Amino acid sequence: MSDCCGGSKKPPAKSEESSCCGGGGRKVDWLLWGSMALVVAGIAGHFIGGGPTWWHVFAHGSWELMSKAWWGILIGIAAVGVLGQVPKEVVAKLLGQGGSMRGIIRATLAGTLLDLCNHGILMVGMQLYRKGASLGQTIAFLVSSPWNSLSLTLILIALIGLKWTLAFIALSMVIGVISGRVADAMVKRGMLPANPNEIELADDYRLRDGLKEAWAGIRPGDGNLGRVVKDGLRESKMILRWIFFGIVMAGAIRAFVPDEMFSQYFGPSLLGLFLTLAATTVIEVCSEGSSPIAADLLNRAGAPGNAFTFLMAGAATDYTEILALRETTRSWKATLALPLLTTPQVLVIAWFLNQGGG
Repeated sequence: MSDCCGGSKKPPAKSEESSCCGGGGRKVDWLLWGSMALVVAGIAGHFIGGGPTWWHVFAHGSWELMSKAWWGILIGIAAVGVLGQVPKEVVAKLLGQGGSMRGIIRATLAGTLLDLCNHGILMVGMQLYRKGASLGQTIAFLVSSPWNSLSLTLILIALIGLKWTLAFIALSMVIGVISGRVADAMVKRGMLPANPNEIELADDYRLRDGLKEAWAGIRPGDGNLGRVVKDGLRESKMILRWIFFGIVMAGAIRAFVPDEMFSQYFGPSLLGLFLTLAATTVIEVCSEGSSPIAADLLNRAGAPGNAFTFLMAGAATDYTEILALRETTRSWKATLALPLLTTPQVLVIAWFLNQGGG
């Protein structure tokens, strides 16, 4: 059984368990349980009805977000549990060596092709870091992934057309590669902390042996299903607390901030671009929800750059992602590299897209 930091296969001692990955042992995680309680109350309020207007809006928002995110959260937990049984060497072999261009490109492609919503992607990304992916690979994976899944790509094609969809995907991959490459270069120079979980593969390492070991931990029988579920839930707890907290914040914003304050100012201007950046930073929107909003910004506001910013800056500046990355890396320097490296690129590209128009 893997430990919660993705390390050795032996179970941790009781004294280690309380501090593993900074966990609180038997302490009550008030943020997790408090946020979850508010989300559950909101969902119940959606069906029961009644109460003041602000509560009705909060309850409907909680239900709407969870109805779109639940599948990604569950698949993310399952993926984390499965990855917990995969040796670090397998992850390193598949992603390529950290600090190399090949490794960054593989991580970018993995993020682009993995069909999960941003909440599920966040869980997988954090587990990849624990399994030894470099900081640059982790950033590239996160930046390129939140809306670049097959299902959402098809939705975007229907909403904004093939040309803009392909352009947005290509540009997001470029940002992922550049950001990841720069982050790894900064790690080499000592400007950012290296991932303590990184490993060096032996020259004679065979991927087949690692895959056999991984299959032994996830194949049916031998209590593997229960172990995968248990590990997935345990290792996802610190991510789940920020997901539920983000949903509570999004519901509160919907309840107390009028939509008109946003909809009036999202035109293809410099002000509209920065307001879009501010809005997508504080509004927790699932990838399924971000696609139609981005389409509206492009089609109705005539601002393709704002649409691109809404899709991309959520990955670059979203507080759920930033806080989860902070808990995983234990470093504010490594965490702030995500928004500081990616946001300027997003804004520059968005500005040129707005100048080009539709």
